[in-house]
Amino acid sequence: MTEKIAKTAVSAATYWIDKPYDYLIPAEMRDDVCVGMRVFVPFGKGNRRSEGIVLAVSEASEYGKLKSIISLPDRGPVLSEEQVRLALFMRERFFCTVYEAVKAMLPAGLWFNDEGNRRVKDKTVEMARLAVTTEDAVDLSEKKRRRSPQQSGILDLLCSFETLPSSELLRFAGAKRPSLLALKKAEIVELYRREVYRRPEVFAGETEPLPILNEAQQKAFEGISALAESGKGAAALLQGVTGSGKTSVYIHLIRRQLELAHSAILLVPEIALTPQMIKTFSSYFGNDIAVLHSSLSTGERYDEWKRIKAGKAHVIIGTRSAIFAPAENLGLIIIDEEQEETYRSENNPRYDAKEIAKFRCAKANCLLLLGSATPEVVSRYKAENGVYGFFRLDSRYNAMALPEVTVVDMKRELRHGNTGNISTFLRDEIAKNIENSEQTILFINRRGTNKLVSCPCCGFIYKCPRCSVSLTYHGSNNRLMCHYCGYSRRTDYACPDCGGELTFSGAGTQAVVDELKGLFPDTEILRMDTDSVAPTGSHEQLFSRFREEKIPIMVGTQMVTKGLNFENVTLVGVVLADQSLYAGDYRAGERTFSLLTQVIGRSGRGSKMGRAVIQTFTPENETIVNSARQDYEAFYASEIELRRLQNAPPFMQLYSVTATGENEDTVVRTAKYIRSFFDTMLKGRNDCMILGPAPLNVVKVNNRYRYRVSISCKNEKEMRALISRIVMECSTDKRFKGVCIYADANMLE
Repeated sequence: MTEKIAKTAVSAATYWIDKPYDYLIPAEMRDDVCVGMRVFVPFGKGNRRSEGIVLAVSEASEYGKLKSIISLPDRGPVLSEEQVRLALFMRERFFCTVYEAVKAMLPAGLWFNDEGNRRVKDKTVEMARLAVTTEDAVDLSEKKRRRSPQQSGILDLLCSFETLPSSELLRFAGAKRPSLLALKKAEIVELYRREVYRRPEVFAGETEPLPILNEAQQKAFEGISALAESGKGAAALLQGVTGSGKTSVYIHLIRRQLELAHSAILLVPEIALTPQMIKTFSSYFGNDIAVLHSSLSTGERYDEWKRIKAGKAHVIIGTRSAIFAPAENLGLIIIDEEQEETYRSENNPRYDAKEIAKFRCAKANCLLLLGSATPEVVSRYKAENGVYGFFRLDSRYNAMALPEVTVVDMKRELRHGNTGNISTFLRDEIAKNIENSEQTILFINRRGTNKLVSCPCCGFIYKCPRCSVSLTYHGSNNRLMCHYCGYSRRTDYACPDCGGELTFSGAGTQAVVDELKGLFPDTEILRMDTDSVAPTGSHEQLFSRFREEKIPIMVGTQMVTKGLNFENVTLVGVVLADQSLYAGDYRAGERTFSLLTQVIGRSGRGSKMGRAVIQTFTPENETIVNSARQDYEAFYASEIELRRLQNAPPFMQLYSVTATGENEDTVVRTAKYIRSFFDTMLKGRNDCMILGPAPLNVVKVNNRYRYRVSISCKNEKEMRALISRIVMECSTDKRFKGVCIYADANMLE
């Protein structure tokens, strides 16, 4: 009999030895092993048992003596052939191992613990059904009615419902378990176990008719549908001002794909948006929806994955990782608020969900739709140049005007003696809203009470002992905390160095709430940040309170800037617009413009006119001015020219190779070696620019120093091969022991 070989990606293989390993398929497994199946294999000199994923099955190997597969943990493949190709693409594009890519695709409940048991078991319930005909059951029920009324009641229910969970059967029949077991022993009733899904959301109402589209929406829908039904892989950008009704267009597009027997994936940038999206889309698509995001329990996430894989859900809604949903016959992927950085992973594998979506759409010959009021500069550039289809919604769905925006110069407030976080103008506007029973949202992109606690006498500053950042003061528990590593300590009553009085500066959400309570003592205020969400365990609980109880003021971080729709919100205030403007990377202006435009768009979404107030120390800044005007076109025209001068995306790709380690000297030496490598390999190439080595904005995090070398160049396979080569070389060179090397495309910071 011809031998069969499984070319396998092994989980124990590090990046520098990651390749397909050949394993002999034992005779008893030949009919079972296929592409996408997990296997247990011996690996390394000690033949340590390791998980693997089969990439291909062949009848020949270039190697002589082969090790054999030990066992099969699953009954069938966990990945399709398309997903296996995606894992190989991720290895080449995002500088990770194949198995790291596989682990990103699969739910945590599918993996095994140290004892070799699956982390989550399938949930089953005991079911009861008749083992005799209905006619015989009716006769038996009558005979038992006087002597065994509980058994009679059980039989009556089963005659009506055929099969029921045994717990419900006993409850509705008013019977005890011995009665059910007696019927089973008599072979009148059969007990068996049926798998059930742990569902985060179950829709129980009636589905609604689709929302009516206005003329602009209908035009966009028809154009996008034509692209989606072209039978070719394509991408399109839907640019619509805040409140223009992009979601209604999404709903019609998804319905069209379902009519064509296709599946659709909708990505949202924040978990906070997911409950609202689920509620909206469930009202149109019922339980044909599956939800995937990190706030689900391990069991819920695993069961949602199984529902999708089994074809029991065709509309998948979730955050970044939902892009890996095993949807069959994919027809459409929508990425809402596509400019958000949350679509890029900060952990290995450092993938970009948009790149994954492009790959899947190209392979499935379907459409990727990017939606935003403030598209990423790269996306808009591609749309303008015909790489993407381009569709626009230039007015709000309800024909209401965009909010009237006022820019307040905080330097002038200081000169007039106002040292607080709320300007006189914003305070008066909030007072008007309270008087009119209208709601206000205030945005400040920093949680905690104060960013900096210091001593003006000796200059002492509280700093994190593990990171190169100052500690943030949290007044609610009187603790100083590091938002990078989690270190915390109690606050001293006086300076620990000289005994002087401490000063607190740099406001966060808690400080703004405290100041508002002083200004409006009888007004309820809701705070929305990770500190306030953690006790409730749900963003939706806080948002529901704000909506239903008409709480006058909500203060929040980025959670309140995107995708939320509160009809009674007529005022939005940005407490400090400068915070993200001078972050030190090429996307700072884009990020600030997007944040400000999005949060302004939360105002006036109902029948009442909206207003917005932007507080800033640099009112003349071009990004602030364009944000106040909500003028994306002016911002884009300025930003694209700046990108051209910087050799930044979309004109060039920015790659980075980062070295991290506990010894700063070794990390710097490694980074210098990386720089010299690229100097040598790219010598004479005028289309490449090498920057660094340079420390990251926060050079030390959790006792590890971080330095980076950046390369501005074209997106070429040759360049990715060079980057992969240097990562492998530095990871195996003993001179750089203790240093971790990783590569990234279009850096996150």
